[in-house]
Amino acid sequence: MRTRLLVTGASGQLGGALALLAPEAVVLGRAAMDFDRPQTIAPAFATAAPGLVVNAAAYTRVDDAERERAAAFRANAEAPAILAGLCARAGVPFVHVSTDYVFDGSKGAPYRESDPPAPLGAYGASKRAGEEAVLACCPRAIILRTAWVYAAEGRNFLRTMLGAARRGVALRVVADQRGSPTYAPDLAAAILAIAARIEAGGWQDRFAGITHATGAGETTWHGFAEAIFAEAARYGFPPTPVTPIATVDWPTPTRRPADSRLDCTRLREVFGLRLPDWRAALARAMAALFAAPV
Repeated sequence: MRTRLLVTGASGQLGGALALLAPEAVVLGRAAMDFDRPQTIAPAFATAAPGLVVNAAAYTRVDDAERERAAAFRANAEAPAILAGLCARAGVPFVHVSTDYVFDGSKGAPYRESDPPAPLGAYGASKRAGEEAVLACCPRAIILRTAWVYAAEGRNFLRTMLGAARRGVALRVVADQRGSPTYAPDLAAAILAIAARIEAGGWQDRFAGITHATGAGETTWHGFAEAIFAEAARYGFPPTPVTPIATVDWPTPTRRPADSRLDCTRLREVFGLRLPDWRAALARAMAALFAAPV
């Protein structure tokens, strides 16, 4: 890309994937732009002087958000709004990443962008507040809602499952929550493709607003776990039984949406993009993971 790209959230899975795919980008972590200290945002933005911004930073500790509500809203709503406002005033395209947790999971079908949000907890509420704040400050912003993000690195469901199995933990995984696993490098590639379309063809009004972007296909957390171990077996990982359980058998401080599948039709129609099937993506993730220490 010729455009100077600024990416926030250097330590996160998506930020890391963007850094690898776009080594020319300015990728900032908390040391330079701390969303828990919003006063750091404007100076870091001015120093970076970006031509396009991707906000991959967020407070993502779903259960902790219930007792750290102010911090969640500061990082997921207040800080993105400041960054969006800076982009709007500078005429810089802004891509902001949101979540399936803005929905309560009761629809019984994949959610479209026009469906009314109904978050179940503080994390989802803070992310929804961020969506609203970003669009209020920068109506031309692109908001990408995604779900179940994982990578070969970092803290995520994939590595948690493998780590627990190595420690001999008996695995019991929820089988009544449905969604679409999303491989961080695939999401990063889609974001960079969107940036390239903007760079090549200029801004188009239809780009603005909310677009859903997840791995193609669907499963449950239990189905995801079983697929992880099926792939791991190809690398000599021992057979690992995973017991399916109901959500009520694994209580957490925050309720999770039972069915947070997202309809990604708009991603294809507006941007001409479709993320790979989640099973194919998982195979690539496992190849990357077993090529390096876990």
